Amino acid sequence: MITQKIGDISFKLKEYQDFRWLNNYGKVFLVIDETGSGCISFGISKDDKKYFFKIAGAKTIEAEISEEESIKLLKEAVVKYKEIKHDNLIKYIDSFFYQEFFVVIYEFALGECLFDHWNFERYKKTKEITPLMKFKSLPIKKRLNVVEKLFSFFETFIDCGYVAVDFYDIDLFRKLPTKNDLGKNYFGTKRLKAPEENELGAIIDEATSEFTLAAIIFDMFSDVENISERYEKGIFIPNKLETFELSEEVYRVLIKAVSYERRNRYKTIKEFHKEFLKAIGENETIE
Repeated sequence: MITQKIGDISFKLKEYQDFRWLNNYGKVFLVIDETGSGCISFGISKDDKKYFFKIAGAKTIEAEISEEESIKLLKEAVVKYKEIKHDNLIKYIDSFFYQEFFVVIYEFALGECLFDHWNFERYKKTKEITPLMKFKSLPIKKRLNVVEKLFSFFETFIDCGYVAVDFYDIDLFRKLPTKNDLGKNYFGTKRLKAPEENELGAIIDEATSEFTLAAIIFDMFSDVENISERYEKGIFIPNKLETFELSEEVYRVLIKAVSYERRNRYKTIKEFHKEFLKAIGENETIE
């Protein structure tokens, strides 16, 4: 492993690769170099505008796939960003090959990762407030507004014929119909996986995305005390009712959506959304 720099920004790779060509596009102010996708990403500013460069083909230190597979997935992602249009999805600008790299340019969006595992050791030492802690400290109504945006996005990509595969990375979304072709190695964090995401040959469809969405919502309004058990079993385990911030009615709606028996879940995400809003009721009205 080596450490390289562009201006004042440092990043790590398995071996040296020349990224000085990025200076032609502006000033690098940010880098994300520890991803399982094998991509390295840079924030670049020019003429008071900011852009996000996602680059496949780099020899990144945390890559779970080859450079060739990383390039293949990023090329396929371009099609997805062109087909799935949503106000809360980062805007695609352009893509091209440069030497051994495939590059995709997006508009830059300021934000923080709620599960930034690469900073966990630092948090233990500094005791600083984490992005997740900041999010959990927001009033319930603001977090419910985020839930509404999530429902809207999930309904949008389902309508476009896609299913979520590892919700963290839109690049991995797949066109329906699709199946689990990787068994327990199927993409996605073990903290949020549905049972079928561990079963080779299992159908992956809207019901799977429904499970993922409900699992995310659970964690937005609960103290997550069973995370070690989730990783050990490789599956999402519902949080306890006594740690849940919303009503028991809402809890029951989510429990149905994360049923391990897919036939017991809601038939569609839109039906799940309708029942969620009904359970929220007047006391927790979304602004």
